[in-house]
Amino acid sequence: MTNWIFLIVGGLFEALFALSLEKISTTTGKTALLWFFSFLASVAISMFMLFKAISGENGIAVGTGYAVWGGIGAVCTVLAGILFLGESTAFWRIFFLCTLVVSIIGLNLVGEH
Repeated sequence: MTNWIFLIVGGLFEALFALSLEKISTTTGKTALLWFFSFLASVAISMFMLFKAISGENGIAVGTGYAVWGGIGAVCTVLAGILFLGESTAFWRIFFLCTLVVSIIGLNLVGEH
């Protein structure tokens, strides 16, 4: 269970580093520098959490772990873009976001089979 917590936290920080990149490109001066440091910290934390999730005796399989980590990051990044950056809520965009969530759940259900 602990490995899944590491993976979820890592996925959330993956979304933060993606959003930090966007903020770096749309700000200047000290604000951009703060977002740059946010990017560096969130990349380090995200990668460390992914490492913790897939390592050890009860580590999550690397393929599953990486897919879930990336999926969590992608879903959270899209949702943050919609909620905070005014990105599109077009039907097909939401539809494919939902298929991504279903795929992540499917990977967890089939496990190591």
